Amino acid sequence: MLEQQFTVFKVVAETRNITLAAKRLHMSQPSISLQIQSLENFFGARFFDRTNKGVYLTEAGKTFYQYVCKVLSLINEAHQELNGLAVEKKSNICIGATFTIGEYLLPRILAYMYGIRPDIAFKVKIANTEIIYQDVLEKHVDIGLIEGPVAQHKELVVENFWEDELVVVVPYHHLWGNRKYVSVADLCSEKMIVREQGSGTRKVMELALAERGINPGDLNVTMELGSTQAIKEVVCAGLGITIISYLTVKKECDQGVFRALRIKERPITRSLSILRNATIHQNADLRCFMSCLHSRDDMTKVLHSECCLEGRKLHSESLA
Repeated sequence: MLEQQFTVFKVVAETRNITLAAKRLHMSQPSISLQIQSLENFFGARFFDRTNKGVYLTEAGKTFYQYVCKVLSLINEAHQELNGLAVEKKSNICIGATFTIGEYLLPRILAYMYGIRPDIAFKVKIANTEIIYQDVLEKHVDIGLIEGPVAQHKELVVENFWEDELVVVVPYHHLWGNRKYVSVADLCSEKMIVREQGSGTRKVMELALAERGINPGDLNVTMELGSTQAIKEVVCAGLGITIISYLTVKKECDQGVFRALRIKERPITRSLSILRNATIHQNADLRCFMSCLHSRDDMTKVLHSECCLEGRKLHSESLA
């Protein structure tokens, strides 16, 4: 009973509106008011000031709100921990990943994880950094893997797990095809293909160019595309050059399709990061997955070895 009342109090406090709280909780307005009144009577304090513009926390209400958040978080943690004790229950980890990580790195990580923990099931959502940020904040996913900078938030924790480099990518037959480096000043003379606004890759690229004396607005951007793969196809067709993660073009560079050129002034590097909600309890399986991400040895195997084959071998050995 108290859990429901605490939930009602929290939603009313955050929406500052009885009507909105009722819609969000699928309850009637009188029921919401009754729950709040019951809490105030129980604790002998007035938690809200009612006005024509909405409801606002009193000083007692602000204090009570802090405790309510802690209690609800502990209850949620207890639920998750007890659910994790079910022996036959197969664990599911919901991951939100940005495009570069989700399309080029995460499949290798999951293949490696399948080799050591085939009992864990994964659900993956791939979107740009802004969307994954919001999903983690609203607890739609258990963990986010992002490649761009994000705004600080009191409920969110950012932990780096790998370093990535952005490179200038040109077709192998391009005039710069014999180079290893290119100056940022040379970029303005070429047709540039870039990711859409909201992309972590684009944000890092623009910040890095600005730090090296180039206004991103001076680039001759001829296309904005919402997919790294689409950008690669356009560059391969000779319609321009791009700046994207080396992870996404390593295979094509080895095959002689692209040339990856480093920035002469200073390489553009960025951190690939774990984004998690501090209020979400980490069960044993999620901790195992995060441990893999934080392990330098494991990530080196993922990136620089035939991890898919190794994963299958480990799984076969576990069945033997």
